[in-house]
Amino acid sequence: MDSKNKQQIFVQITRKFRDIQTDLPELRKLVKFICQQLAGPEAPNTRFEISIAIVDDDEIRRLNSRFLSHNTATDCLSFDLSDEQKSKEESRTSKILELVVNGEMAARQANQRGHSGRAELALYITHGLLHQLGFDDSTQARAKKMHDKEDEILQQFGFGIVYNKKNR
Repeated sequence: MDSKNKQQIFVQITRKFRDIQTDLPELRKLVKFICQQLAGPEAPNTRFEISIAIVDDDEIRRLNSRFLSHNTATDCLSFDLSDEQKSKEESRTSKILELVVNGEMAARQANQRGHSGRAELALYITHGLLHQLGFDDSTQARAKKMHDKEDEILQQFGFGIVYNKKNR
């Protein structure tokens, strides 16, 4: 594959909530893997710019209220900020994705469910990316497919089964 068609993936992670253990290089590697594996047939000609913010309950509640009119804390919000136009110089598509994940909720849920906060945070990031790559959880069957895919990916990264644990 020549360099003109080589997939480019840029990942920026901002930690606004620091009371959870994170391994930023590991999370970047996870994001790149998901994009490489699941972005579809256009992936080799896609430039990904992915921004992830790890926030607390208050910040995600504020964003959830502002953008989705839900006045509750949630685990993850994801947005596609891409402009659908392709550059004239390139036949490359740019995907600009923004994820906001709730580190405070991840720490709480991980403690309740008996796994690491890193694993729960990786679940939230995986979930948000899958939404932006065509998965949805709007029906029980689609949700099962999506959650099974999340656990498959997380197992490959050594987190084990995170979503489908019996105590969830």
